[in-house]
Amino acid sequence: MNPPGGKAYRPWTPEFYAQQAHAPATQLPEDDLVFFLLDVVPTLDLAPIHAVYQDETRGAPPFDPAMMVCLLLYAYCVGVFSSRKIAHACQRNLAFLAIVGSERPDFRTISLFRKNHLDAFADVFVQVLRLARAAGLVRLGTIAVDGTKVQGNASRHKAMSYGYMTKEETRLRAEIDTLLKQAQEVDAADDAALGARRGDELPDELRRRQDRLAVIQEAKKRLEAEAKAAADAERQRRAEAQAERQQTGKKRRGREPGPIVETPTDKAQTNFTDPELSIMKTANKGWEYGGNAQASVDGTCQIILACAVTDQCNDQQQAAPMAQTTRAALDAAGIAPGAEESGARPLIPATLDTGYFSAAAVAALEREGFDPYIATERQRHHVGPTASAATPATTPATAKEQMRAKLATESGRAVYARRKTIVEPVFGQIKEARGFRRFLLRGLTKIRGEWRLVCLTHNLLKIWRYGSDFVRGSRCALIS
Repeated sequence: MNPPGGKAYRPWTPEFYAQQAHAPATQLPEDDLVFFLLDVVPTLDLAPIHAVYQDETRGAPPFDPAMMVCLLLYAYCVGVFSSRKIAHACQRNLAFLAIVGSERPDFRTISLFRKNHLDAFADVFVQVLRLARAAGLVRLGTIAVDGTKVQGNASRHKAMSYGYMTKEETRLRAEIDTLLKQAQEVDAADDAALGARRGDELPDELRRRQDRLAVIQEAKKRLEAEAKAAADAERQRRAEAQAERQQTGKKRRGREPGPIVETPTDKAQTNFTDPELSIMKTANKGWEYGGNAQASVDGTCQIILACAVTDQCNDQQQAAPMAQTTRAALDAAGIAPGAEESGARPLIPATLDTGYFSAAAVAALEREGFDPYIATERQRHHVGPTASAATPATTPATAKEQMRAKLATESGRAVYARRKTIVEPVFGQIKEARGFRRFLLRGLTKIRGEWRLVCLTHNLLKIWRYGSDFVRGSRCALIS
């Protein structure tokens, strides 16, 4: 599909195989996912991707961006994430052949297309969100926000602690000094025996040590910057806690906290493969370098409204950014809850687990138009409320007490109980059903783009399964 007067692409003819004895249309079900995507992708606005190719005159015509987008979306939907595996499937799999026709990209083309256009998929995400809304799959009755750890493309064996770096830096400096003295002695001997020589060539051994020393010094600077940022955040947290105690008149419990340290501990680590990732505790009690993938999910059909990835191990600082990201996505997609009779925009109930709670998180959610239900402590399963919990004796003073009282009410318990049935199954569908357990790209920017692509295809699968009637012009059969 060539834009009028625009760049000429290689011909994309998915109908090519319709004339073959092994045509996908004769072998695959009529309502197969691949035919759904072949119908949906041409309706998407891919102008930002097309624009990249308009002024390019070198080389052979590129593959049609619509075909490449359709190929990536289908591959991620069915759990094929590697560019080599996608290219292999284009040679053997009927569904993939239905997309590419006779023009089959190699794995380098697929990999480069994905890397070069990750940002453009942000607009595609919004367009798919509009489709979900039109299909009746988004109603903003209740949303849930949560995070899941996803392993990064970085090995634990390519990491080093701050204490070991300091020792290694001292050792390398000593070896470099020794090698420099040896080089000077060799230069003097050569000058005496052979006359003048250039003398600016570094021995390979010296160059390797200098390169390694530079890498270690850069890694130490990263850890020192992270330690300073953590110290600043701890100062702010202590100041907020002190202000809350002064407001309520309560005394500090336990011992006085120790002094804030701005230098890294000896055990602080950084990774040389992908220094933007942090070491995180995983569900199997192990430790891996990875990202904390966040998702905001609508309760109607588990459509992902917004997504993000952070290098922070815990979720406490993520409530405000996710509230802002969700509001921005809803506004971009033109999705808003129905106005009340008074004309005011109603608050959208938002449920989050105890890892997100803070007074600042509650205020941030309310500013963005959400009604927060955030657990203030770990919730016990299958335990009914006590009489004192159901009817608080005193008027709550702090944000934490107010939220605890809110969740103790019958309506509050009912809203919060939906959280685990809204967002947690989404991570199961992504990790277990589709097998996405590790990022392929490196660097937080690319990782965020890859997670967006995963969430985008999750929504497409929901539309296909529950709202496929929308493609034929009727409402979603799932919604009564």
